[in-house]
Amino acid sequence: MRVTHLSTYHLFGGAAVAANRLHQALSKVGWMYGGVESTMLVGTSNRQEKHRPAPGVTYLANNFLAEQTAFGRFVAERLYFLPYERNRSVRFQFSPAAFGTNIDFHPAIQQADILHLHWINFGFLSLSGLKSLFNLGKPVVWTLHDQWAFTGGCHYSRGCDHFLTHCHQCPYLKKPGEQDLSHQVFDKKEAVFQGANLHFTPPSRWLSDEAIRSKLLRSFPFTIIPYAIDQDTFRPIDRAEANAQLTIPATDRPRILFGSANVTDQRKGFRYFAEALQLLHQQQPDVTPEILVFGKGRSYLFDELPYPIQHLGVLTTQEDIVAAYNAADVLVVPSLEDNLPNTVIESLSCGTPVVGFRTGGIPEMIDHEQNGYLAEIGSAQELADGLAFVLRQQNPDLLRQTARQSAEDRFSEEVVARQHIELYQQLLAG
Repeated sequence: MRVTHLSTYHLFGGAAVAANRLHQALSKVGWMYGGVESTMLVGTSNRQEKHRPAPGVTYLANNFLAEQTAFGRFVAERLYFLPYERNRSVRFQFSPAAFGTNIDFHPAIQQADILHLHWINFGFLSLSGLKSLFNLGKPVVWTLHDQWAFTGGCHYSRGCDHFLTHCHQCPYLKKPGEQDLSHQVFDKKEAVFQGANLHFTPPSRWLSDEAIRSKLLRSFPFTIIPYAIDQDTFRPIDRAEANAQLTIPATDRPRILFGSANVTDQRKGFRYFAEALQLLHQQQPDVTPEILVFGKGRSYLFDELPYPIQHLGVLTTQEDIVAAYNAADVLVVPSLEDNLPNTVIESLSCGTPVVGFRTGGIPEMIDHEQNGYLAEIGSAQELADGLAFVLRQQNPDLLRQTARQSAEDRFSEEVVARQHIELYQQLLAG
């Protein structure tokens, strides 16, 4: 059985990381289930990815001209949306999918028995490109990494429910209306999905429920399958080893970790974390943690935190990422909207409990007061209560062991790969 995964990026962004981890998992354990040959076809690369070739990964943009062409499609997509965008804050949060490349005749497509879509925006696949793939008649599995597939263009609807009937009056647009851009993209998606041999695999029950309620996807089959992670890499290590890897000094203070691709992304909720720290400082004066932050950007709130903070910047190696989780006593995830965050999976695999809001797929990952703590969305007070719960644990080792075990049970490569292979076999048989 040959499976080709399609992703705009290889290792850039959470969706790409999740797609690559599934590809690696299938490559490792596929032989146990009758033989699965996994290939990953990537639209473009960033500088780091060029120097880290991986088995079974093929870059569509594999030379200078192809890279420039791919970048041109990305620019064209952004310029297309520019006259419509409400403001700069939504520039990369809405994808009209007007520009893309044609990959029908690529060997990785022609030889595949199953096509597996992941995040394919930013100039990789246009709506017409998707239609061409569907017209090949091959079974298509699509892992939803956000809400884009069933909206008029936004990746997260932020409370808007127009996708339930027909997108219009889009809050991302400068001039929302009954026939606005979201309405037009929605119409095009209806035509693209008509008659397609599609099976959706959202990684969280939350995203599955949203998609099943949507007008665009409610008639398609769904199977919830979580993300996979290599738990030989993401594992508990000694705290001294973690400190040395990050070149940070040892400390008697407990450590709280916050990580995001972009610290300033409002959806990631750093301001609620900052408010929770103020409450923790007032209500638990004997708890004196140190804050570790990794990711791009620097929040203006850093200088207002009541505790010392170390900004680790962008962590570019798995060794550094593993060390960050192991250097901390707890990870905080105050996201306002999220699917199945890789950070939570990684943290639990490293045995580090997680405190997060009860939103998206996060409640499916955190067992309240077992491997972490769930706070009501938007409640800085409950976030502070959760941090106090973890930092005041009488038996922190038990909490860490439970966190690791929960990750092994749900996100191990064999567990997740087996679920995908069983689905692939059903689709080819039926």
